[in-house]
Amino acid sequence: MKMNSLKLAVMSLGAVAALTSLPAHAGKTLDAIKSRGQVICGVNTGLAGFSQADASGNWTGLDADYCKALAAAVLSDPTKVKWVPLNAQQRFTALQSGEVDVLSRNTTNTLTRDASLGLSFVGVNYYDGQGFLVPKGKITSAKQLKGATVCVQSGTTTEKNLTDYSRANKLNIKPVVFEKLEASTGAYFSGRCQAYTTDASGLASTRAKEAKDPAAHVILPELISKEPLGPMVRRGDDEWFAITKWVLNGLIEAEEYGITAANVEEMKKSTDPQVGRMLGSTEDLGKLLGLDKEWLARSIKAVGNYGEIFERNVGPKTPLNLPRGKNALWSNGGFLYAPPLR
Repeated sequence: MKMNSLKLAVMSLGAVAALTSLPAHAGKTLDAIKSRGQVICGVNTGLAGFSQADASGNWTGLDADYCKALAAAVLSDPTKVKWVPLNAQQRFTALQSGEVDVLSRNTTNTLTRDASLGLSFVGVNYYDGQGFLVPKGKITSAKQLKGATVCVQSGTTTEKNLTDYSRANKLNIKPVVFEKLEASTGAYFSGRCQAYTTDASGLASTRAKEAKDPAAHVILPELISKEPLGPMVRRGDDEWFAITKWVLNGLIEAEEYGITAANVEEMKKSTDPQVGRMLGSTEDLGKLLGLDKEWLARSIKAVGNYGEIFERNVGPKTPLNLPRGKNALWSNGGFLYAPPLR
């Protein structure tokens, strides 16, 4: 290598090292959030286990907990969330227009949505698939729905998936389409439709919440689609995108390293280098996101790691009774695999 080339290479490496040690600028979205003192989070109008308000206006669920984790990371307080309930038709417009900072509303990542809405998916917080809910009895397989009426909500991937499945299997299914979730589930339980279709997690939520006798309804074994669900943000603010992405990754990685809401303070003393990086006790990764070094520790302390969030909201000990399945860590045979925080 010539001397000039060697000097250039050394200078380039030095520049990269300098850049990686610099703190990130907060970004316009984070600036706005800090100014108002709230993260504005778009959520479902009411889906048990994912985002639902109780009589006192307290929001709970897997998607709601993600919003609380964001607020803990950027505002040091998980209660600093303004909740904006959105139906399927409203959700993308609300995010595009700036009405909400983040959409955390059981939304499927698809090519069309990713490429045409001016929005970015942060990651996957629940791997799902579309299924069918039917009255317990004669129907035991989706292939038996030939000519059946099926209630479905418009403005969702569910509607198109139902049409595709019907055509592919020559079932001549008759969709009964409703704009609002409550209307579609109400029609099913009143007997207007022979089946109701949405993501399997949504079926479990609907059965637990709305059925007079949950045991009288079964979810058929077939899943007819892939539904990777996750939060979304507007394009154009890379700093906010990075924060939302790494909060989600951090909650997943926290489970892998055994960091929980209960032990997070004690784990700050760990000699494990990766735990030290994550919790800010040995390195300050927060400055690369425009945050302080304890951003992730606060998120974990507020809502727990991903496993705790799952078990509390939708797991086997809840009315939804959902197994971890595909949503287990990669090391336990699932799909959850967070890029390393380092």
